Amino acid sequence: MPTISMFYGILIKMYWDDHAPPHFHAEYAGGEAVVDIQTLEIIRGGIPKGAAMLIKEWALQHRSELMEYWILCEQLQTPNKIKPLE
Repeated sequence: MPTISMFYGILIKMYWDDHAPPHFHAEYAGGEAVVDIQTLEIIRGGIPKGAAMLIKEWALQHRSELMEYWILCEQLQTPNKIKPLE
């Protein structure tokens, strides 16, 4: 599972050949959340509200890249890194 970005202690990852809908995994402080790329809603798991807000802000800036990387991961290809939230 490639880590595609990291910021403020948050790890953003995608699994190869993962189930729909298109999503990414966010890990922070021992918690994990699965975030839908299209809606940016947490669809499974949970993390602190402050971290969730940072993740949503980052994902809004990189939504098109996230969709491209979702397709790459479906094809078992490794995506590049995405710039962290600044």
